[in-house]
Amino acid sequence: MTDLSAFPITRKWPPQHRDRLQLYSLATPNGVKVSILLEETGLPYEVHRVSFDAQEQHSPEFHSLNPYDKIPAILDPDGPSGQPLALFESGAILLYLAEKTGKLLPADPAARYEAIQWLMFQVSGVGPMFGQVGFFHRFAGREYEDKRPRDRYVAESKRLLQVLDERLAGRAWLMGDEYTIADIATFPLVRNLIGHYGAGDLVEISQYANVTRVLAAFLARPAVARGLDIPKRPK
Repeated sequence: MTDLSAFPITRKWPPQHRDRLQLYSLATPNGVKVSILLEETGLPYEVHRVSFDAQEQHSPEFHSLNPYDKIPAILDPDGPSGQPLALFESGAILLYLAEKTGKLLPADPAARYEAIQWLMFQVSGVGPMFGQVGFFHRFAGREYEDKRPRDRYVAESKRLLQVLDERLAGRAWLMGDEYTIADIATFPLVRNLIGHYGAGDLVEISQYANVTRVLAAFLARPAVARGLDIPKRPK
């Protein structure tokens, strides 16, 4: 059995199943990307809840795994060449796990890079811009009298939604008939924008019929429903 004792994070969150992939996360839009993928692939894993209320993401143990102090992060006891591998950044984790399992990423080289392209579109655009809308619309930024910062991010988010909507025209998923990590990366953020952030009317989500159609199909997947609640929220 793989010895994970060299990783300080295992002292704060001791693994019960050392042969399984260890997931350190929270049920946020970025966190659930990985739990959804794991549920979709069936890869055995053990989840550890990183409590933001307790500032556990800033603990020395978590920092040792991710110096940026953000979830999600993983520790795979069976990494390349059978050696443990620690990874952070949700996009990198999705790509690694898709390649590890041989699932959710096209086998054809051209299609593979096209899917990675849309993964990068989410990482570089959708995630940051939607997050800024959330800050200026729901959280501390809503108190700012000057609405120009909010409106700037709303305009950019609408542009991103338009790109997605055009891409999804006549397609079941971002890559057509094939459901991939690009969809898993993107749609938790769309859900959060119009749900948790309550910005549906602000970005005029009803104008993007293809986005809302595919979001509904995404949320209807059993693995997605399970992944959205991992780690379990405290009662």
